[in-house]
Amino acid sequence: MKERVMRLPEPCGPLSEGVVRALTAEATGPHPVPEPRAVGDVVLPLADRDLQLALWILYELHYRGYDGVDPGAEWDPLLLVSRAALERVFERAVRSLADDAAPEDGLGHVGDPAERVTRELTRMTVKEGPGETVRFLERRATREEFVSYLRRRAVHHLRESDPHSFLLPRLSGAAKVGLAELQYDEYGSGRPDRLHQELFAAALRSLDLSTDLASYAEEADAATLASVNVMSLFALNRRLRGAALGHLAAFEATSSLPCDRIARGARRLGLPDEVAAYYEEHVVADAVHEQLAIRTICGALVTDEPELADDVLMGARACLALDGIAGQAQLDAWLEARSAPRQSTGRRAG
Repeated sequence: MKERVMRLPEPCGPLSEGVVRALTAEATGPHPVPEPRAVGDVVLPLADRDLQLALWILYELHYRGYDGVDPGAEWDPLLLVSRAALERVFERAVRSLADDAAPEDGLGHVGDPAERVTRELTRMTVKEGPGETVRFLERRATREEFVSYLRRRAVHHLRESDPHSFLLPRLSGAAKVGLAELQYDEYGSGRPDRLHQELFAAALRSLDLSTDLASYAEEADAATLASVNVMSLFALNRRLRGAALGHLAAFEATSSLPCDRIARGARRLGLPDEVAAYYEEHVVADAVHEQLAIRTICGALVTDEPELADDVLMGARACLALDGIAGQAQLDAWLEARSAPRQSTGRRAG
């Protein structure tokens, strides 16, 4: 089934408005997007929904594009300059977050670079484990809460592993072969109906939910958009290819067990089979992908290019930290919504 081109999301502030205005400009050509606001606290860009939505809209030009937008906008020099300005602010915040998550044992640079990377990737992903958001989905979430999680994750899962495909021409040898093997599985192993992003779309349709990606981008909070944007940041900049593969390894290595718990939550709630089936597909697939991503892909990359070792680990830490922030934001929203009626009742009683 051919996917229609996507509409532009509704902007939410001056940066995203500037992007949309540039993309819908008259024949005189795109206009430059406003410069991102100066920030003193490096965490702010990760919580700035306007900045994250502006970046997301610009990144999407490299994927499917938009209705009514000239395909040539993908390489418009003014838009690229504007994207680079947003990226600089975003990348600084991501690197700072990853640095905060780095180990303090002082042994980070000891030993063979490839062995060091595989050892550290294994350590940080084993340590991670399923978070409270996943446990909540498995045991406590209502149907409405579970559906809200699917809506929030749609901005990622409707594109799934597409960013990583940009990396293939930037690799060689065993790392390239390993990534091609992993992507072949992500893309359904030759079966269009088994594309992982199509399996998620089927889960949405089974719940009578839209598969319009723009609508989910409009709903997504800053943390969710940042967790998706970082994949495009790494994958679309060749100099960050090591970070992109580290992100991939961390994501795959921390996916299998959480997907099993989420699938149990879907079965507990009696949701359509398509919902649990999406997550059950990843229980087995991502268990295999874990070792493929850590050893075959990242290990081989660092063997060939040892100078990328630190970038690989930075990308992995960024993945875990950003996904953790997004997951916590979701959990906090659920708990706040659950406590609101009790607080209201208490005020009336007083």
